[in-house]
Amino acid sequence: MGAELVINAASHETRIALIENGTIAELYIERSREKGIVGNIYKGRVIRVLPGMQAAFVDIGLEKAAFLYVADVFDAIEEYESLLYAGSKKDDEPADEGQDGTDRPEFRPLHPIEDLLQEGQELLVQISKEPLGTKGARITSHISLPGRHLVYMPTVDHIGISRRIEDEEERERLREIVDRLKKPGSGYIVRTVSEGKSEEDLIADMQYLTTLWEEISKRQAKAGVPSLLHSDLDVVQKVVRDIVTEQVDKIIVDSQIDYDRIVHFISTFASKMKYTIELYDEEEPIFDHYGLEVEISRALGRKVWLKSGGYIIIEQTEALSAVDVNTGRFVGKHNLEDTILKTNLEAVKEIAYQLRLRNIGGIIIIDFIDMEKEVNREKVYGALEEALKADKSKTNILKISELGLVEMTRKRVRENISRMLCEPCSYCEGRGYIKSKITVCHEIFRELRREMLDIRGAKVTVTVHPQVADLLYDEERRGLEELEKKFKKRITVRAKPGFHQEQFEILIN
Repeated sequence: MGAELVINAASHETRIALIENGTIAELYIERSREKGIVGNIYKGRVIRVLPGMQAAFVDIGLEKAAFLYVADVFDAIEEYESLLYAGSKKDDEPADEGQDGTDRPEFRPLHPIEDLLQEGQELLVQISKEPLGTKGARITSHISLPGRHLVYMPTVDHIGISRRIEDEEERERLREIVDRLKKPGSGYIVRTVSEGKSEEDLIADMQYLTTLWEEISKRQAKAGVPSLLHSDLDVVQKVVRDIVTEQVDKIIVDSQIDYDRIVHFISTFASKMKYTIELYDEEEPIFDHYGLEVEISRALGRKVWLKSGGYIIIEQTEALSAVDVNTGRFVGKHNLEDTILKTNLEAVKEIAYQLRLRNIGGIIIIDFIDMEKEVNREKVYGALEEALKADKSKTNILKISELGLVEMTRKRVRENISRMLCEPCSYCEGRGYIKSKITVCHEIFRELRREMLDIRGAKVTVTVHPQVADLLYDEERRGLEELEKKFKKRITVRAKPGFHQEQFEILIN
């Protein structure tokens, strides 16, 4: 069964779901007021150089200054030498095009950043990572322009081949074509979709990308600072460009405008590709029709149940994400070790699925249920490696520790679903919990003792949340009576519906 793209396009928001084996595998969301900026090219100005961090902040016209690390600073004189010095992406080694198709060779700086940049300096930069959380955008001066089959790198003399093209003869064929046709001093990464494509397909991509670069260079010469020189494709065209391959055989879209744009885009850049595109015009919303709204809501939950009765808990913080595996209601049939192994193996598939669907990136810690046998730990580790192969984002996994923990990283290229669709709870201020009603009652008792020691008056009024008031009148009534007897003051409790559960006021008169 081939994969499908389901596209829900509206004036305010566009949502795209990649369906694999009847289940949503990836979700892309772009809102008209919050359009993605990865791939955009700006003319910016350095506003601060930080030698201690070997980085600089660059004003590119966004709300927050962009962050430029020294390895991302283009040094035309020694750029190729820097590429060879890095050692990890030489011309005879494969390249990884990444989820967004814009990964470049790895560079290591030959000079400190204070020798490369000065405050007030103007430079051309490209967004490599969206602003995430409290951080500004990550930028690079190693420009790359992704096309359908190739990624053009106008500043780097380098040829890379996607790691997913495994046939050595095909790799050499593609390398020979690109090496023969490319301009001196420039470079290309050959994308996975280029496998089996003709020389004419690659030439068409090269011509389009070089023309685009020439237009950007012309704009740079005339533009002020800061200014936007080039915007990447919108989410529909970008997903069609990067995701639609021979494995995606059907596209369903509910907008006539986007239907026409997709047909035109594919006929221009992937005319030989076999696919079916369908315009959805039913009354029922397209995501409801395909059962996707339920899956999206499930992806926002903290607990995910497994079919066996076990479950996983996913907690996300600014620094890392933690996944906890539990047997739950699953009791197994044979022995404890067998039950634990089956739960962990089932959890592996769900974890890999949830990481991809929720787009969780950065450091991830998985707490599997402890297994006594080394062979079982190897089975779980191998299953996790295999399950993550379908993930386009780069992952790095360490072996299961004696404590049953797996440390891994997943490349972060855009905000995860929860941060995109949710905001911190206004009631608990993002903590995820509030003080219990009993705790609030005891805080009130302590505050009453402080207040009534120094202030004269015969009557005290305590204003609280209604549920706290009920507790004070019922189970905690004895505490109020003891205070009234000790300080010889009458205490009246008044309920106020608009109060936060932790809020209270004390008035003595």
